[in-house]
Amino acid sequence: MFLKSLELNGFKSFAQKIVLEFPPGITAIVGPNGAGKSNVIDAIRWLLGEREAKNLRGAKAEDLIFNGTPKKPRLSMAQARLYFDNSSGFFPVDFKEVVINRRVGRDSISQYFINKAEVRLKDVINFFSRSRLGTKGLTIINQGDSDLFVRASAEERRIMIEEVLGLREYQIKKIEAERKLKNTFFNLEKARAMIEEVAPRLRTLKRQTNKWAKRVKLQEELEQLEKNYFSYKLNGIRSSQAEIEPALNSFDKQIDEKQKELNILESKLKKIESQPQEYQEIKKIKHKQQELLLERSQIQKELGRLEAKLEFFAADRGDTNNNFKNEDLFGFINEAKQILEEGLRQSNFEKLKSIIKELIDKIDNLLSPAKTEDFKPNALSELEKSRDDLLAKFDTAEKELKKLEKEETDITVNLEEFNKNFQKTFELTESKRRELRDLEEKKNRILFEKEKLNLKFQDLENQLRQIGKTVKDFNFEESQALPEPNIPDIEPDIEKRMFKLRTELSAMGEIDESLVKETQEVETHYNFLTSQSKDLDKAIIDLKNLIKKLNEKIHFEFNSSLHSINEEFNKFFRLMFNGGQAKLRIKNYELRIKNDNDNNSDNDNEFEERQLKSGVEINLSLPKKRISSLEMLSGGEKSLVSIAALFALISISPPPFLVLDEIDAALDENNSKRFANLIK
Repeated sequence: MFLKSLELNGFKSFAQKIVLEFPPGITAIVGPNGAGKSNVIDAIRWLLGEREAKNLRGAKAEDLIFNGTPKKPRLSMAQARLYFDNSSGFFPVDFKEVVINRRVGRDSISQYFINKAEVRLKDVINFFSRSRLGTKGLTIINQGDSDLFVRASAEERRIMIEEVLGLREYQIKKIEAERKLKNTFFNLEKARAMIEEVAPRLRTLKRQTNKWAKRVKLQEELEQLEKNYFSYKLNGIRSSQAEIEPALNSFDKQIDEKQKELNILESKLKKIESQPQEYQEIKKIKHKQQELLLERSQIQKELGRLEAKLEFFAADRGDTNNNFKNEDLFGFINEAKQILEEGLRQSNFEKLKSIIKELIDKIDNLLSPAKTEDFKPNALSELEKSRDDLLAKFDTAEKELKKLEKEETDITVNLEEFNKNFQKTFELTESKRRELRDLEEKKNRILFEKEKLNLKFQDLENQLRQIGKTVKDFNFEESQALPEPNIPDIEPDIEKRMFKLRTELSAMGEIDESLVKETQEVETHYNFLTSQSKDLDKAIIDLKNLIKKLNEKIHFEFNSSLHSINEEFNKFFRLMFNGGQAKLRIKNYELRIKNDNDNNSDNDNEFEERQLKSGVEINLSLPKKRISSLEMLSGGEKSLVSIAALFALISISPPPFLVLDEIDAALDENNSKRFANLIK
């Protein structure tokens, strides 16, 4: 991990945005006086969480914002960003780069961001404390503070060392725990004072309400009896209703199914009833048969007459040279034609009409030569041929008559089948209607029972209304009800007991609800305060344990590192002074160790606090000079001691970066060279 760059915008003398790159290794910032070198240091310190404007060489937060020049107007906000390379995972976050951003407006309100996420100042300080960075240690040494470690108090030295060692995180937690402990003690005293104030009032109220204890007891007994009694009654009704509903649903389902079956049968029956058109067909066939029989009889009669005429005509003719008796033939044909035309007028049978019409046409053809005087000799053969044709047509009519007889037979068979099917369907329909009526009667009986239960329920509601309650007061699942198992046997006794209890409660009168309410409120408040007091006592114990553990942690880490620090401090001191001895020690440390075996836990805790609040002293012996105190050192010597301590600390616990602002200003040429060699 290393510091990559610093971005400034509107901070102090940096009116415009500027980015300073810091490659790995040593970076020197040089420039004339007033160029803003120290402002860069102030910006870094500000980003690390510095809150005091005076430590940033200003009187107030507004002094950090560019205040303008004759050529440039002042700005309304100052902003700075620190960019860290976190490829090594030094910072405990899952980012390869960590950006710390802080900005402030002229209203002196600051905003803090870690990788664009807005955070609190406390979060920034905690973030850097876990990384051995901060404003209290030696990470940043401002101009003129090269002797800071020597000038600092013993307690300030300890804080500097703790920050470099990464113990500042625990110190912050400890300070926060101590602050909470102080507040908890305050809240506990406050709660105890309130308890002392409430307790007498609660005792007085309880004495006033104790006379109602019997009433409460009787009321509880009555409520329990009512609960058992009415729960038993309600559950009985609900149980019966629960049995009825499935039965009703079952009957509804059966009725619905039977109704559907009945609808199907009735539909089928209507369909069958609409089918007896066969009767009409039979009537039509009978009528046609009668017409055919009549016409056949007439045709047979006419054929007989025609045959007789032809025989007479053939016998009477003489030879082929005799004259044909045109008058007789003409009269016969006319007579036959009249008979056939009369038959056509009386018949409705289509095929018979066609046959007779053909016969009439042929007779017309025969009549046409007879109407002339030139009768040809082949007229007799043509009449014979017409006779044969008429016989053929007669056979056709005979066949049609037989076909009609067959159709009549088939329709008669179908009609018999129809009668059977109709009778069967009718009987099934009547059976379904009877079944449906039976189901309706059963359902009505159950509905009657349901109505009886509803009346019982209404009666129970009236009883409850008389005692100021409703069914909802007993509205719980059957599995939750706990009625007495022998209630049916002792029901009269329970009713008598409830009546007696109500009479006694009525005679006692009502409780002063305001008094009872006040007692309950005061008791609730008292119980709350008591509970809070216990919680606060526990919190105090927990906080004390936490502080003790933090003290032990800091003590262990600090003392574990102190020996190594002293070795490095003495080494760098001898390099800077060409000899001598130097050592850091905790003030009165050996005297406190003698009390470690004290069995009093409170004293142990007090000793731990006193030890950790004590500071760090510097013991020196210069090679050519005897001193009795640090105040006897010159300015350059104080800077050399501070530099030796600084290099000792960073050798044991290297910080992510180190900022030194003209730290060698108080050194002479030789000591400046020694310092430069240490830097290299």
